[in-house]
Amino acid sequence: MNVAIFGVTGMVGQGVVHECLADPRVESVLALTRSPSSIRHPKLTQVLHDDFADLTRLAHRFEDIDACFYCLGVSAVGVSESEYRLITFDFTVAAAQMFASRNPSITFVYVSAQGADNSGSGRSMWARVRGQTENTVLAIPLQAFILRPGYIQPRHGATSRTATYNWIYRLTAPLYPLLQRLLPTMVTNSENVGKAMLALAANGSSQRIIDCRGINELATAGQ
Repeated sequence: MNVAIFGVTGMVGQGVVHECLADPRVESVLALTRSPSSIRHPKLTQVLHDDFADLTRLAHRFEDIDACFYCLGVSAVGVSESEYRLITFDFTVAAAQMFASRNPSITFVYVSAQGADNSGSGRSMWARVRGQTENTVLAIPLQAFILRPGYIQPRHGATSRTATYNWIYRLTAPLYPLLQRLLPTMVTNSENVGKAMLALAANGSSQRIIDCRGINELATAGQ
C-alpha cells in the first residue's frame, strides 16, 4: 500500500505517520507539507509545497497512491472565517478532487471533528464549515470516509505545535485509560486514529462518518 499524508507536522499527522511507517502493509509514505518534519525513515518521502489550494504541479506524484490520509487542519480560535474556510474547506476539497482525477478508487480519509454540523444550518462557524467540507468530500467520486474524533491523546512522542496543549496532554496522560472507558464516544488517541485509517484503506467500512467509538473499534479490529 502506498499512502499520502497531509498535515504530517501536526499532532494527529505525526501519529498517523508513525502507524504507517510501523505497518508492514505500507510500502511507502508520501508526506505533503509546508515545513519539513523531523521524522526520517526509508519508507518516507517528504515534499514541500506552499499552496495547498493548487496541487497541479504535484499531480505526477499521486499516480501510484492507494490511500490519502488527510490530517491537515487548524483551530478556529483567533482565525477569521475566510482563513478557516480556506484551510478547512478549500485545501481539503482541492486534495480530494486531485486524487479523484488521478484514481477514483483511492481511499480518502478526512479527519474532521466531533460536533461538525453537515446540516448547513448550524450557528457555529467552525462546525458549519467542517460539515460543508464533509458533505463535499463525500460527494466526490472516491472511497471517502470521515473521522470525527473528540479528544485525541497523543502517543509515541506526537506533540502539538501549541505549547499549552502539550501541557494539557501531559496532565491527562495518566487519566487516559479511565477517560476512554467512561467516554468511549468522545475519547481516542493518535495511535488509534492511524490504525483506523489503515483499516479503512485495507477493508473499507459500511459507515462513512465514524465517531470516536468507531475509530477505536476499527483500530482494534485492524490489529
